[in-house]
Amino acid sequence: MALGDPVQTCRTPIAIEWPTLALLAATYALWALGTTILYAQAPVLGVIVTALAITQYSSLQHEALHGHPFEDARWNEALVFPALYPTVPYRRFRSTHLAHHHDPVLTDPYDDPESNYLDPVVWDRLPHWLQTVLRVNNTLLGRMIIGPVLGNLVWLRSEARLLRRDRAVQRDWLLHLGGLALLGLWLTPAPMGWAGYLLAFYIAAALLKIRTFLEHRAHDAHRARTVIVEDRGPLALLFLNNNLHVVHHMHPQVPWYRLTDLYAANRDHYLRRNDGYCYRSYAQIFARHFLRAKDPVPHPLMPADAAYTMRRNAGDVPELSKKGTP
Repeated sequence: MALGDPVQTCRTPIAIEWPTLALLAATYALWALGTTILYAQAPVLGVIVTALAITQYSSLQHEALHGHPFEDARWNEALVFPALYPTVPYRRFRSTHLAHHHDPVLTDPYDDPESNYLDPVVWDRLPHWLQTVLRVNNTLLGRMIIGPVLGNLVWLRSEARLLRRDRAVQRDWLLHLGGLALLGLWLTPAPMGWAGYLLAFYIAAALLKIRTFLEHRAHDAHRARTVIVEDRGPLALLFLNNNLHVVHHMHPQVPWYRLTDLYAANRDHYLRRNDGYCYRSYAQIFARHFLRAKDPVPHPLMPADAAYTMRRNAGDVPELSKKGTP
């Protein structure tokens, strides 16, 4: 079978992808149940269920920005308009994530918006206490415990800087306020309230850190920077098969429920492409990296050269420009 054939069969021939639409409806229903009835009867259970719903919602937002379940992007945005994940506007998620999909800049501290690496020169200038925090954050336990706080602080700080000068970012955040208003209108009378919801949100962010922890690695070849986690358990569903991450990066138009068939049909090809960057399951990842970092915080393939960093920030390094283009 030719490699291209499974991709063709994975493209939906209809305008609506019903599995995605049905899962989104179930996610909203579970979220509503968790914040009301379940929380009133068993607060711990309510928080856990709500956290799972927020995590699933974030995965569905990821589907929406890639063109699912509708062909019309406006309908997809409308479906995920309520700000269940309150710190990230949908349109900002879409802009940064689509920039991340420019594979030649994956993991680059400047050009990849989702990179967890730092420029070695920047790293050397950090105070020792912050270096220690970032080293702990590079273990899976640290990423889940302090990662949600650290990640949101860094994100909101960078967004605050953009808000002062970028009108598009200002529009995205103003639109997000509408989604936050819907969230507030629901939570104000709901049994859970804001305090319980912030706890559920923290847990959801921690769960998402499991997925993003080692999605990408530093490697000379950009094709080999993206992971495969051959997990078919609950986390794979929660992440909508994004654990098959190199498949998603190669075929972002393919909906989540087709990725497993596409991978199964071409497994050897994908593993050759990413140079065997593969884990059997998330259990294996926990066993290897729960208390041990998978890699250093400073990017291991960037020169630790101050002159290089200055030229890089000025946009004078053509092979790694700040716009992510050659």
